[in-house]
Amino acid sequence: MKKDIEIPIAKNVHVAIVPEWNDEFLEKNWNAYLINDRDSKIEAVIAVSNGYEGDRKTSTMRHGLGDIQAKNFRKIEILQEDLLAFNNEFFVTFFADDKLYEKRFLFEKNSISESKLGPIPVMELEGILAK
Repeated sequence: MKKDIEIPIAKNVHVAIVPEWNDEFLEKNWNAYLINDRDSKIEAVIAVSNGYEGDRKTSTMRHGLGDIQAKNFRKIEILQEDLLAFNNEFFVTFFADDKLYEKRFLFEKNSISESKLGPIPVMELEGILAK
């Protein structure tokens, strides 16, 4: 019976942290984005985020992102500077191809920094991709 259960693997969906200038606060912010690098849209996307480091934990945030078209992206949230010293985890679920997909993305503590920027697919910006 267990052999009949299919667990689909979520491919070509990424979470990236991108530094962006905020004109309102006149500072650079780190923003988390969900990127759909698939050839088809993903539907009913939900991202759950939290941070942790030892016994310290952040609040759990739930974000309903709706549908994201193919080769597109959507902002999840802003990460405050204090949170960069935490492990930041994003658990993403979505529907595609009439199946439910889920994937966990992790930014290890202190892994978000200007020195680690690289190209981000679809966005044509520099940022950091989650593991």
